[in-house]
Amino acid sequence: MNEDQQLVILENAKVFFRDEIVKNHIEVACLKASKLSNYNINPFLYKYLSKFLTGNDDPISIAKSLVFPRILGSSITTSFGMKVQKQITTLFPGFGSTTSGIDIEFIDAVDGRRKYCQLKAGPNTINKDDIITVINHFNAVKNLARTNNLAIQYDDLIVGVIYGNSEELSSHYKKINEDYPVIVGKEFWYRLTGKRDFYEDMITAFSDVAIDVDGTSVLNETINALAEDIQRSQLL
Repeated sequence: MNEDQQLVILENAKVFFRDEIVKNHIEVACLKASKLSNYNINPFLYKYLSKFLTGNDDPISIAKSLVFPRILGSSITTSFGMKVQKQITTLFPGFGSTTSGIDIEFIDAVDGRRKYCQLKAGPNTINKDDIITVINHFNAVKNLARTNNLAIQYDDLIVGVIYGNSEELSSHYKKINEDYPVIVGKEFWYRLTGKRDFYEDMITAFSDVAIDVDGTSVLNETINALAEDIQRSQLL
């Protein structure tokens, strides 16, 4: 992959982040977070968390204690993980795979071999049941390759983790890694693009978009709407 192709990918990544992640965060996640019915309230903790955050347990304070962790944590992380996995095949035209259980195929910049890759978002984004699913998919590809006389080695079948580092990988990934390589973060992007610091380039591309985003007003609107919902409810 040459430098011009890498620059096109980075520009497309900015468009993806702006149109998919930021827009969804503002228009969908904040709307959901403004409605009390979308929360599972722990009756033993909500007033404590509110007072811990602001020193008060009025509706605005309770709303802040509910909105902040959702909007600044779980919702954006989940949305990013789901969307970026699907987006890779768009960012890298021609890398998509028609093989069942494989997301992308590419020529590894390190060893020059074709890799059959299943994509995962981050170092803690799979559960125990996913282990056997991933291994079964790879075993099936390996068996199909034998049938079709294709020379596929065990390390040509990989899990590509989009962000993180090897020290952060969960025990579930480490279990898969006993049979098939799990390539994570900086190393994965290097193998995919041939540029050692492409991982940092992607982080910078997303950060460039973030500079233009000020969600203060939307966040305040979300908190105020939820506070009104709390005021009308039996929560207080």
